[in-house]
Amino acid sequence: MDAIFKALADPSRRQLLDRLNARGGQTLRELSEGLAMSRQAVSKHLAVLESAVLVSTARRGREKLHYLNPVPIQEVADRWIGRYERGRMTALSCLKETLEGQPVMDKPEFVYVTYIQTTAEKLYQALIDPEFIKIYMGGYGPESTWEVGAPVRWKMDPDGEFEEVGQRVLEAEPGKRLSYTWHTLQPMHRAMFGFASDEEWEKAVQERSKVTFDIEPAEEPEMGIKLTITHDGFDSPDSRMLEGVSDGWVMILSTLKTLLEGGRFVCDPDQ
Repeated sequence: MDAIFKALADPSRRQLLDRLNARGGQTLRELSEGLAMSRQAVSKHLAVLESAVLVSTARRGREKLHYLNPVPIQEVADRWIGRYERGRMTALSCLKETLEGQPVMDKPEFVYVTYIQTTAEKLYQALIDPEFIKIYMGGYGPESTWEVGAPVRWKMDPDGEFEEVGQRVLEAEPGKRLSYTWHTLQPMHRAMFGFASDEEWEKAVQERSKVTFDIEPAEEPEMGIKLTITHDGFDSPDSRMLEGVSDGWVMILSTLKTLLEGGRFVCDPDQ
């Protein structure tokens, strides 16, 4: 958390995060436009933000695209701010407002990163094991044999049965990568990802996309395993599903990290 607080302490870096919150997937050139600092200075600030995992990146040809990665902010809320009662609701409210903003994106995707103190094998197993999934997805979640081409079935209700909804496994490399198609036909997604109105939900259920989990060693061994989640393939930049699942994945990744690292959850009454 020291790296996160240090990164957020600088107003120029907060300005860059604001820009990425407004529009993800920007290049260094785009982020530098209109700022009262050189491109080299912007590059240095981005390096600090990347080191704190507040910014994630993805390559598209020769371009390096930058995205806001709110997962560490959620972890701060879960693991640090949640320990203190005084001012707790105000702090969480501010974080909620930041994370739940409705950014206008010109690239219909997001890339989130977290680092977990575990092994690649255990992390992959957590992504496919029904007992783990039930915990960090709140009683819902997918089930599959997790072979390429296999169906990915979902529970519509925590006490219900798994149902076929047309999703398929696209890639499955144990300890390295898992990818599957993502449909929004499940009613449980309405509550899980925060669709408030019937109109929002009706638009979202028509969409198709895909989610990919990439597992690799962290840049520094003491950081553990790096998990990158990319959710893309949305129909349009103003996708209703994109707005909904982006916040949902932040919560899921934070809970998954806590689970694998043997920590307690915020809702634990003994914490």
